[in-house]
Amino acid sequence: MHHSHDHHITTNSWNIAISATLHCLTGCAIGEVLGMVIATALGLGNVPSIILAVILAFFFGYGLTVYSLVRAVDVRRAVRLAFASDTVSIATMEVVDNLFIVAVPGALAAELTDSLFWGSLAVSLAVAFVVTVPINRWLIARGKGHAVVHQYH
Repeated sequence: MHHSHDHHITTNSWNIAISATLHCLTGCAIGEVLGMVIATALGLGNVPSIILAVILAFFFGYGLTVYSLVRAVDVRRAVRLAFASDTVSIATMEVVDNLFIVAVPGALAAELTDSLFWGSLAVSLAVAFVVTVPINRWLIARGKGHAVVHQYH
């Protein structure tokens, strides 16, 4: 019987990790796409485009968490919880995502109307998701990361 209880805890923490990473993926994807749209419209180069996309990914990642928490806690606490729960997840996702985009020939130069832009972005976010889930699982198992906000969801 003890074994099935451990299995439930393990399965549940994987489910929480997947949910947390999907949440993170949403914020990152919004930030990445919006950043690239703005960067393209402004004619920014590769490095400023990446910087803008990463800043917006963090902004939207944190923003989604704060938005989901302000019904349960005040804004200052929601912001602190968002930083505590999402920083490692967003950072991991952004590093993996951007390394992938840089590694794909032509992806950085692709325009918003190019299938290479959307295809490489979709694959990079999928790869980032796969890499980030076990990291979030590891954090959750130690009471860190998304575990600090799980009680409010």
